[in-house]
Amino acid sequence: MRVTEQKVERLHLIADELLDPVQFLLELRIGTEIPSHAWTLLDSTPMLTTMDLEQVTEALRRFARQTIADDARVTAVERAPGHAGFAYLFDITAANTFQQFYLRLPPPGVKWEGTADLTRQTTALQALHGTAVPHPAVLWSGDETGVFGVPYYIVPRVDGVTLSSPETIARFDRATLREAARQAMTALVDVHHVDWQARCGYLGTFGGLEREITRWDRFAERAAERDELLALAPEVRQRLLETMPATFDIGLFHGDFQFQNLMYGHTGDLLAVIDWELCGIGPTLGDVGWICAFHDKPAWGPVPRPSTTFADAPELKQWYFDALGRDESHVDWFEALSLYKYAVITGFNLMLHRRGKRVDGAWEHRRVGAPFNLRHALNLLGST
Repeated sequence: MRVTEQKVERLHLIADELLDPVQFLLELRIGTEIPSHAWTLLDSTPMLTTMDLEQVTEALRRFARQTIADDARVTAVERAPGHAGFAYLFDITAANTFQQFYLRLPPPGVKWEGTADLTRQTTALQALHGTAVPHPAVLWSGDETGVFGVPYYIVPRVDGVTLSSPETIARFDRATLREAARQAMTALVDVHHVDWQARCGYLGTFGGLEREITRWDRFAERAAERDELLALAPEVRQRLLETMPATFDIGLFHGDFQFQNLMYGHTGDLLAVIDWELCGIGPTLGDVGWICAFHDKPAWGPVPRPSTTFADAPELKQWYFDALGRDESHVDWFEALSLYKYAVITGFNLMLHRRGKRVDGAWEHRRVGAPFNLRHALNLLGST
């Protein structure tokens, strides 16, 4: 079977949202012979489609009439900010009441796996019920048999801000910001204390630390400017493998715990931990290492995160240990792993940007941090 222009176009559309396992098909040229089983994979992957605001609004109107009241009115439907998945903000008025909501759908046309598996997200959010973790409660959720034609969930809209931009950070005084950071690390301990064996069966089990290192190999191989940006990556990878901790706590993890995924009120109170696309079961110190990696100033050289102005890595670790009730000796290893991962992610996303697959000019700015990420990872691991 030969590659046609139509097939190549379809491959590139799919690859924009689903880079693996069809990644190997992207370099094929028109006229190339490929085995039939490759097209079986392609044909089993839905063609990307779009759901515009008008379609979403009409589906929400049907949902509101069926679920809330015959006279329910849906207004102010708009796309929510963010990159993962498709999310919408909307209002409902019914029986003289007014409420604001957040709708989450998977990206159109991709398999409902990984970050597109909304059941993973609802499992985590529902597991938080009755805990001290601030979170939006899942009000409704369903599968493709519902009015949206795809899995979905709806939660109350959280009226707050994230401490991810200099402009937002500047609204708060230093004492409020430090208390906000302490609240974040306390909430993280509460996430990690969830009874995952009883509540999170859908999320599976942990696959081992070695896989957490080697799974990034294929992304490193395709990174832009690999010889420059990721020159230290092989050495960091080897040191991570050589120094893997033997014991560590397993539990529910968020997967992207950082200030852009924490919603705060206008007085600095933590309102909600949001965006659970990368949640799972594994080493809970992975979350600690991830947020600390972004706040370890030597790890970023000339491109520090704005939130390092009010919290640094040692403080975040100590606030976590205080809430946990003990210190954790392996936290630096998990921070090093996080820095390694982010350096690889930077190179990979820079490649996607430059090839026009997923355009985001911010990676041109972030790229300069990758060598600093890797150098500091070696320092944390005790480079030999």
